[in-house]
Amino acid sequence: MAQLLWGSAMTDWTIRAHEFSNCNCSYGCPCQFNGLPTHGHCRAVVGFRIDSGHHGDTSLDGLAVVGMFSWPGPIHEGHGEAAVVIDSKASPAQRAALLRILTGQDTEPGATIFNVFASTLEKLHEPIFTDIDFQVDIDARRARINVPGLVESRGEPILNPVTGAEHRIRIDNPNGFEYLLAEIGRGWSSTQRPMAIELADSYGQFCELNLCQSGVIH
Repeated sequence: MAQLLWGSAMTDWTIRAHEFSNCNCSYGCPCQFNGLPTHGHCRAVVGFRIDSGHHGDTSLDGLAVVGMFSWPGPIHEGHGEAAVVIDSKASPAQRAALLRILTGQDTEPGATIFNVFASTLEKLHEPIFTDIDFQVDIDARRARINVPGLVESRGEPILNPVTGAEHRIRIDNPNGFEYLLAEIGRGWSSTQRPMAIELADSYGQFCELNLCQSGVIH
């Protein structure tokens, strides 16, 4: 597990990013509505690219991140496992800054998805630093994640089962800790290491992130 600097002073940060997330739940994902996961457990692959951001004086512009997650039951019951992949372009200072944000260390308690997820994990693999190909078009509900040898993921619109037309539906979450508005589609993901996850035609989420140490920026 990466060395983490728990207990040190909180550093101010912001992230504006585009995200694609694919989990094993059915379209809509009951977790988004405080329900239990479709199959009783949770598996997810998440990617985002930072359009603009900083951690203290360290710029995070242009960096991509991919996460792999697994919980044996509902997320709030804990015992989770996670792995984080950080863009190879990140400098040592940027790597350290992102790890502090992603592990919820520089966040007010419960204020962001990073902090909430971190509180449910019992295993965090060593971070991986490598090339990430991340593409997303939120309005079109399409995305692609490629981390060679580690992760392949894609997102597409939900199709009408009768006409084949692309279906469009959104989740408006004014009190959320991740996003305010998300386009909903579907996704397929396969990961090889350090965790093996296989997802097929399940919940896909396309959204903008606008976060800081105090939560979602409105």
